[in-house]
Parts: sequence; structure tokens; C-alpha cells
Amino acid sequence: MNGADNGRIASYAYIGLGSNLDESAAHVQKAFEELGELPFTRLLAHSSLYRSAPVGHLDQPDFINAVAHIETALPPQDLLRALLGIEQKHGRVREYLNAPRTLDLDLLLYDDLQLDEDSLTLPHPRMHERAFVLQPLLEIASISSIPGRGNIRELLAACEGQRLEHRLNT
Repeated sequence: MNGADNGRIASYAYIGLGSNLDESAAHVQKAFEELGELPFTRLLAHSSLYRSAPVGHLDQPDFINAVAHIETALPPQDLLRALLGIEQKHGRVREYLNAPRTLDLDLLLYDDLQLDEDSLTLPHPRMHERAFVLQPLLEIASISSIPGRGNIRELLAACEGQRLEHRLNT
């Protein structure tokens, strides 16, 4: 684990990654490295890259998406702040909801924690509705279900009409 032993018990988390500006695949690939460099954190696995159509605001480029699995001793709120810091390093600007972005990092799952706070909801509130999250999650998941939502394969089947193209990592 990156950093000195802080005496905390490690947790497992899944992070959704997305980008549709500049060199999207490069932003996602670099973010994999940066996740593993967070204090008290180790990157365990990451999915392949996927191309998906935008959701919400449709008049924008397609996204490159992936999911990473990490082990971390950072509490959920600290992990979220660290993810926002990585987004900022990639030039993330939040102009409006569902706007194009250089990098988006979403804390999808943190152990089996179910949480509903102003700044953080776990599991991520819309992950169970999005093939671009579920397919890469299924590729690397050491779990079979999302707390409070159900089986990942069944949830993915319900997203059947969403366009998702598998891309080989570069």
C-alpha cells in the first residue's frame, strides 16, 4: 500500500472513470496510475476501456469509460476529496450538469457501505442504470452484487439498449 502504515484497516473501493475531452484514453490511463499513487492506497485492478454515448447532455463527444478496483485505508470522504484533486490536475471544469469533461472520477462502491450524505452517496446513485459502469465493473469485480440494488449481471441486462463499445487498452 502506498505511504506509511497508518494503522487503519484497509477497505476495498471501485472507482468509475470517464473522459470525453482532449486525449480521453490518455486521461483515463494516467488516472489509473494516479489512483495507485494516493496515500494508503493500492490499485488492485482496472478494466479495459470502453466507448459510450453521452448521457443527459447528448450534444458532446462519446466518452471513454473504465472502472478501477483499489484497496485503501482512506475513509470515504477523504478518498472522494483525493479523487476530486486528481480531476483538478486533469483540468476538470464543472460548467453544468453532464457537461463534457477531461476526467470524471466517481466513487462507486466502498466495501458494502450504504451512505446518503450531501456530498457522497454510496453506492453511487445511478451506477445500477449505466452499462458504461456495469460492464467494466463486471470485468474486474470480486463482487456479484451492488448493495441495495441487486445482481450486477441482472442490472446490466436491464441496460441492454445502451450503446457500449469495448476498446482494447493502448
